[in-house]
Amino acid sequence: MTTAPIRLIVGLGNPGPEYEATRHNAGFWLADHFADDLRASFTLEKPFFAWVARARHAGQAVILAKPVTFMNKSGQAVGALARFYKLRPEEILVLHDELDLPPGAVKLKLGGGHAGHNGLRDIQSALGSPDFWRLRIGIGHPRSLGLAQQVVNFVLHPPRKDDMPGIEDVINRCRVILPQLLDGAFDRATERLHQANHS
Repeated sequence: MTTAPIRLIVGLGNPGPEYEATRHNAGFWLADHFADDLRASFTLEKPFFAWVARARHAGQAVILAKPVTFMNKSGQAVGALARFYKLRPEEILVLHDELDLPPGAVKLKLGGGHAGHNGLRDIQSALGSPDFWRLRIGIGHPRSLGLAQQVVNFVLHPPRKDDMPGIEDVINRCRVILPQLLDGAFDRATERLHQANHS
């Protein structure tokens, strides 16, 4: 397993106030918390198609980004940043909502498919590789939550009151492992994260 530390963290979501509280924006929520933890603030940088925040960790530059394109064009921002900063896919961490995990569950993984997630699909094609890291934030699936909603409709709605504590807990657990991710200590980060999944 690679030990290149994470240099670029990209939260996925849709821009605009009407999407702010929707499940599909879970990546944005976590990116905002990470920026707070690194005492960095986002400014709009049009050449990168994103809100960008710059921070330092252990003397190294860390970039956080929230694309201003819609979800299915997330690769534009990721591609532009990766090219400009000459980053390899394994130095990039993407934060995104995950239908296949229940609210309150989270997984850290390197590479893999996009499972129909349009943001991941576009990033994969922009980087020409699936080998970037992902923090998958469980939002549940309408079927597993017993809802009749279509998936498209489901991700563009805010989580139910009962699901929010699980999602907030995941965000807090991800914040705890941020230093390990930035140090390239993925085994330790995974262990801490997945331990909590079973506690």
